[in-house]
Amino acid sequence: MKYKDIRQYYTFRITVCLLLALFAGVMWTLYFCKIPVTNGLSDPLFWAICSTSLLPAALYWQLRLYRHHTRKVLFMLDAIENNDSAIHFSETENTADNCFINRALNRVAHILYNVKSETAQQEKYYELILDCVNTGIIVPNDNGAVYQKNNETLRLLGLDVFTHVRQLARVDAHLMDIITNCHAGDKQQVTFSNERGTLNLSIRVSDITVRLEHLRILALNDINNELDEKEIDSWIRLTRVLTHEIMNAVTPITSLSDTLLRLTEEKASKEEIRNGLQTISSTGKGLLAFVESYRKFTRIPTPEPSLFYVKDFIARMVELAQHQHPGAPVSFHTDITPDDLILHADETLISQVVINLLKNAIQAIETSFSDIDRRINIRAYCNESEAVLIEISNNSPAIPADIAEHIFIPFFTTKENGSGIGLSISRQIMRLSGGNISLIPGKETTFVLKFN
Repeated sequence: MKYKDIRQYYTFRITVCLLLALFAGVMWTLYFCKIPVTNGLSDPLFWAICSTSLLPAALYWQLRLYRHHTRKVLFMLDAIENNDSAIHFSETENTADNCFINRALNRVAHILYNVKSETAQQEKYYELILDCVNTGIIVPNDNGAVYQKNNETLRLLGLDVFTHVRQLARVDAHLMDIITNCHAGDKQQVTFSNERGTLNLSIRVSDITVRLEHLRILALNDINNELDEKEIDSWIRLTRVLTHEIMNAVTPITSLSDTLLRLTEEKASKEEIRNGLQTISSTGKGLLAFVESYRKFTRIPTPEPSLFYVKDFIARMVELAQHQHPGAPVSFHTDITPDDLILHADETLISQVVINLLKNAIQAIETSFSDIDRRINIRAYCNESEAVLIEISNNSPAIPADIAEHIFIPFFTTKENGSGIGLSISRQIMRLSGGNISLIPGKETTFVLKFN
């Protein structure tokens, strides 16, 4: 059994202090009241001075024990602050007071460490949730330091590191100004370009005060898809109205022209009337064919996706493009990574998109006056988000910026005999397939098909 040192008990030390104070008080009373003493304490003044002098030492003795336990508490707090989970005080010391205090400190340390661990786990949990949403989140303070951001923010902005709003100057100066000067309740929209193409961002702002510091919470959403879908829906409605009205007008004209042509065949003397009716008939039929080509834009079948190998698919598309344009001064270069890359989409519809892009690339190269080696590069790969991307580029002169922003609008064309629906249909097919098509600005004309 361990020896118990009674000097380590609060009660013992307090008792000693109280007895010493009581003895000093009695001795001073005897001295001032001149009460005779016959039990050996012949000089009360001497004992009064001695006991009074010892009283501060006794109080300091008591204070040392208190400070010893206070240092334990501070040591425990330092250990918790430094994430030291091994902190533990002995619960088998030589006094009940120390054992009681040590047990209490161990319990407090355990509770505080658990609270800190749970808080860290909750913060990690919320960070994982933020990284799973499709909305970019930025939390800057009033000085522009970024306290929090998620992966979607880095993806939208094209940044690997984002610690201060000033870093947005490398992306777009106007975007930096908007995020720097926005306030709670603001709803902003900004357009900028990076290596991923042109982005339309919607920015919503709220604020919060944490630990007496004012923070803003910015929610960033890419609204390209919403804008594209609204634009396509508007054009579809317009096209349906146009085709309905034009076909209602043209159908009876062609029918009547054919009837009159049959009647005039019996009267060869009316050659002039016959020629005129032939002109009306051919014009009407041409108009019907014209309208029918635009009707295709509004009647794309519902995709029926299946799995197929991209490498074999691209090889077939290249062979088909070469067959449709024999003798074209173009060389094809393909890079499929990995070789067994698989795509889940409607192969028939996607083939229309790829063939249209290859046809446009060949026509652009054929009309180019450059003497360099004319080539078309096709690259397919998976990005970090496991989305499949197919890039089709050619080394003809880049599309001018004022034309590039209109190329996906239905009926817009720069070709003399073009219909202006090829890229529009391609974009609608990609949208129906759950992906998108974009033009990457640069020296070479590069279209990117992205399948999410």
